[in-house]
Amino acid sequence: MSKSSIEDILIRLHALEDELESALDQLLREKREQFRYTLKKGKVRFEQGVKSLQKHQKVGVWLYILTSRVGHLLSAPIVYSVFMAFIFLDISATLYQHICFRIYAIPRVVRSHYIVIDRHHLAYLNIIEKFNCVYCGYANGLIEYVREIAARTEQYWCPVKHAQRKAHDHRLSERFVDYGDAEAYSRRLEGLRNELKEIDK
Repeated sequence: MSKSSIEDILIRLHALEDELESALDQLLREKREQFRYTLKKGKVRFEQGVKSLQKHQKVGVWLYILTSRVGHLLSAPIVYSVFMAFIFLDISATLYQHICFRIYAIPRVVRSHYIVIDRHHLAYLNIIEKFNCVYCGYANGLIEYVREIAARTEQYWCPVKHAQRKAHDHRLSERFVDYGDAEAYSRRLEGLRNELKEIDK
């Protein structure tokens, strides 16, 4: 397959991604109406009476623990043991981008675009489920946040595609220079660095 064919596919793919984003936004608006809540300045607001209806669906903490699988209870300390590593990663990546991205003139990644914690507002979750949702929202959002920081760093320092395909390349990798193309690397490196100055946050 020629390079131009791949570029055509990528153009169509980006158009489909934009269409998908629009469709997902519309679906989310419909779900907000269906489940009767709004978002104001990032805060969830349920219509009157919805929270009391949700509370009737909540499973109490003791029943939740007593009916949990033994494996779930035994694995909980292992799941939570990586929390401090996440905190350290968060602080390190944030400090790194605030120092280095200023030096490289790369727009900093907006942390709140990736780390979204809002599921604890659901009245049908008990305190354990809410804590789990906060933890998962933080951990997964953090990984996405750090991945975007790393992707921008990679485009700045080493925008070269790998010799072999890997699962789920980050969004910037398609711009990179082909593996082994030394001439293109020399010619395009500064341009790829400059592209980062205009990147959407």
